[in-house]
Amino acid sequence: MRIVLLGAPGSGKGTQARKLMADRNIPQISTGDMLRAAVAAGTSFGQQAKKIMEAGELVPDDIMLGIVSERLAEDDAADGFILDGFPRTEKQALDLDDLLDRRGQPLDSVVLMDVDFDILMKRLTGRRTCSLTGKLLNIYFSPQEELDACTDAGGELIQRDDDNEETISNRLEVYRSRTEALVEFYGATNKLKVVDAASSIDKVYERILKALAA
Repeated sequence: MRIVLLGAPGSGKGTQARKLMADRNIPQISTGDMLRAAVAAGTSFGQQAKKIMEAGELVPDDIMLGIVSERLAEDDAADGFILDGFPRTEKQALDLDDLLDRRGQPLDSVVLMDVDFDILMKRLTGRRTCSLTGKLLNIYFSPQEELDACTDAGGELIQRDDDNEETISNRLEVYRSRTEALVEFYGATNKLKVVDAASSIDKVYERILKALAA
């Protein structure tokens, strides 16, 4: 099974990818993981990427595609993979299709985890970490007794600096602007599966499995 997983920050994409990895025994391959692994391994594309990143510039498409190609050639991706964070643009999607066609491994599905942006804002701006236990909570969605358990024990509910409304709004807007073209591109290929990801983890996973089987 070869999948591209699309989803905004806060959509639960990473959580669902880990469940798919465990069930299907295929790797989740993220842009960040690929870059770090290629740089650490000192591959030809990794060396090029390292120089560019050290200069504070964005890694260009051709190098990213080379890194993706190197990663997909590893043994654990032979039976499938979940691409997370790539492609990000229509050009990258076209390049990925060409790469996979040459390998004789075309994509099976592109899963879009769809969540209303108002819910995403609450998921992200409401995130808190208990200073005592390190447990991740949410002031909008966690049971009140869990929130009280932290503060009643003398702990604080700590918010990350980058979880403020302005930063989150910008992140979501960047995602929206990038993803719209990909949704249109993959929709035209009949590979796009749109999944309502606003429910519980288990319910969303059921919907993903149903969409992949359709």
